[in-house]
Amino acid sequence: MKIRTAVIVAAGLGTRFLPISKSVPKEMLPIIDLPVIHYSVAQAVEAGVDKIIIVTSSGKAALEDYFDFSNEHETPVNSHTHLRLQEIKNISNRANIITVRQSAPLGLGHAVLTAKQAVGVEPFIVYLPDEILIGTPSVTLQLLDAYKRLGNAIGVIEVPWKEVSRYGIVEGERLSARDTKLIRCIEKPEQNNAPTNLAFVGPYIFSPKIFDCLESISPGSGGEIQLTDAIDMLANLEPVHTHLFDGNRYDAGTPLGLMKTGIELALQNPLYRSEVLDWIQNLKF
Repeated sequence: MKIRTAVIVAAGLGTRFLPISKSVPKEMLPIIDLPVIHYSVAQAVEAGVDKIIIVTSSGKAALEDYFDFSNEHETPVNSHTHLRLQEIKNISNRANIITVRQSAPLGLGHAVLTAKQAVGVEPFIVYLPDEILIGTPSVTLQLLDAYKRLGNAIGVIEVPWKEVSRYGIVEGERLSARDTKLIRCIEKPEQNNAPTNLAFVGPYIFSPKIFDCLESISPGSGGEIQLTDAIDMLANLEPVHTHLFDGNRYDAGTPLGLMKTGIELALQNPLYRSEVLDWIQNLKF
């Protein structure tokens, strides 16, 4: 079944980015000249998604404005000839972008559940916009292929063993170099208790059964509805697999991570690479 819908969770408070996140949603912070959220939306649209549901919270109207037509900015510069503005217009023309609001910060699982009515009874992709995932073919296309072969599919990366305590970690049956049948999720295990070094980063592709699981589980750590708890329940009802995608993962969820992401992507961009390299090489410490 073709995946037509994506849910992008952008309801977080952005406390790591205070004080700027008091007035600017963390998903709108720039990576060069594009906001963080642009990457997941653009990748979803390029993969054929035509309905994008952005889960927001209070004070995040800028997310809606970004993908909407701006008479103030676009008319004077002619968006038809400004490549970046044309790119946003193309995204908006190809996908219906809507927002739903999470009523309270009750966890990632609760944020996904907030999108239930808008998603309907069909499989869908979940993106965490802080995770910038870039590959060829795109990471989304790689996960869609895994979904066609295996059903529910979650993107994972291999992390250094000394860092497993920072991530949700996979416990499962390795089927191939890239595919693992999930037994359960282990949230931030100590290194000596981690069964693998496969860490969840997304995208997540779920059947609508995940909503039943989210509605059934009790609040977990911090009194929040944890997506990992719902995934564990789902794995007992129907197969869930993880896929070690071929590509790079950039963590834009912290100030340092955002800075590193911007520099690394600038070095990959022919418009900026030469000047950035020259700047780095001539830095005085």
